[in-house]
Amino acid sequence: MGLFDEVVSVVGRLAGGQQNSLVEQAIAMINNPQIGGLSGLIEKFKTNGLGEIVSSWVSTGSNLPVSAEQISSALGADSIQDIAGKIGVSGDQVSSSLAGLLPQLIDQLTPDGKVPEGNALSANLTSIAQKFLQG
Repeated sequence: MGLFDEVVSVVGRLAGGQQNSLVEQAIAMINNPQIGGLSGLIEKFKTNGLGEIVSSWVSTGSNLPVSAEQISSALGADSIQDIAGKIGVSGDQVSSSLAGLLPQLIDQLTPDGKVPEGNALSANLTSIAQKFLQG
């Protein structure tokens, strides 16, 4: 199974339009200026004790796994509940799905082991969003 298929499978645990909504919410989180873009999201994981894990997602090697609890802790319960309310699922479902989605998404956004900025990040996000939302 390819990387894209794995991500679709993880996100596919949510029913119907909730898959697309979760992808859209993850991309919105990466684009959120209050978070600081992809760099800010990565920093958020690092400051919450997940530096080694998030660094593996950015690097060109294998991605280390992250648990739903670690996702919830790093992003904060309020953020998880906000996303859950927007897509109509439980916070546990959001944390679990993001635990599968974010490592793959961040990995795809950083193919050279570097965090893209500005136009490069926007282009990558647009391309990846189209793959997810059409798949």
